[in-house]
Amino acid sequence: MSKTTLKTRPWCPFCGQDVGRPQYPDERKLGEFALGSCECAAVYASDPTGFNIGAAMVECLVYACNDNWELAWDLLPDQDYLTGRIEDYDEITHQVVEKRNLDGRIIRGVLYFIRLQESLGELTARFNQQRKSPAAESGGAQVKIQVEEKPDPQRIRKKANKNLVREMVQDSDIEGLVALSFDDKKTLRLLQRQLYEPDEVRRWAIAALIGEVGSRVATRKPGMVSDLLHLLFEACSDSASSNWGAVESIGFIIAGRPDIYGSFTRYLLAYISDPSTCVQVLWALGTIAERRPDLVRNTSFYQLVGLLDSPVAAVKGHMLRILGRLKAKEVAGKIRMLQEDKTPVIIFENGRPVETSIGALAGEAMQSMES
Repeated sequence: MSKTTLKTRPWCPFCGQDVGRPQYPDERKLGEFALGSCECAAVYASDPTGFNIGAAMVECLVYACNDNWELAWDLLPDQDYLTGRIEDYDEITHQVVEKRNLDGRIIRGVLYFIRLQESLGELTARFNQQRKSPAAESGGAQVKIQVEEKPDPQRIRKKANKNLVREMVQDSDIEGLVALSFDDKKTLRLLQRQLYEPDEVRRWAIAALIGEVGSRVATRKPGMVSDLLHLLFEACSDSASSNWGAVESIGFIIAGRPDIYGSFTRYLLAYISDPSTCVQVLWALGTIAERRPDLVRNTSFYQLVGLLDSPVAAVKGHMLRILGRLKAKEVAGKIRMLQEDKTPVIIFENGRPVETSIGALAGEAMQSMES
């Protein structure tokens, strides 16, 4: 009797979302590969045989560069773009077939993914500047993301365990946790368990540490961090499990690498109606808005403006924090009226509590809008 064939929809290794069926371009340049793009800005090419991955990589990179061949050849892996791949892909049914056999057909296809580290416009501008000034440096100073050094393949790999991870967290050993994550993929999962901490201040500090470790690991293993995000969202949705620190960790991870995980922002709104996570969701949105206000504006966030009238000071304070960072002048009148409110509130910044007031937050919001 044949074994059951396991089939799943293909997903993006960078953000974890399902991806659509790749399509052949109207004007086929190489005439060999179907192409597609993910919401997180990654692009992908399908090699149905699995034997032409080199050619698929080239076409995918050129596609990411909007058919600019000169720019594509100028880019460097890891520094300018990240790569990923999904194997056992069947182009005909648009499925990943784990058993590599479907109705008597052998499945060997590969989806090859590329995600630019900077926007295409920024890369093009840097490329053009380098051509005008051949003596200029390679542009490393302009690269916003510092890619982690590639681990030595000859190193002795460490095994992660809960005691080792707990000790590293207590020592705030970020370097050690990043290295351990590359050695053992269980590290991030064990790191999540450290969030089960009854002390709120300590829990916020651990969430900030998870965000920093995740941001650095994502420079080489974005799929690993994407898996952690899915686990954190599952913890938020599962009423039978503890979600301590989950929303906070999600916020830190997205804010640390909004270029890769920004598409997860809209899912945070699913937890806004729960009193146990409302403040944390607003904090996460405000933290993301500091770096990428467009990600928050592109959600249905403005339906929440009524929370400015909330009797809960923390809710009102976090709304002011977000609206100021969004420069939401459409509610400036309402915010201005709150500048005399002396109600105290605590806002966590970088994992540490900061004592402030509703009036001070309203003043900061107004100053942001007027600047």
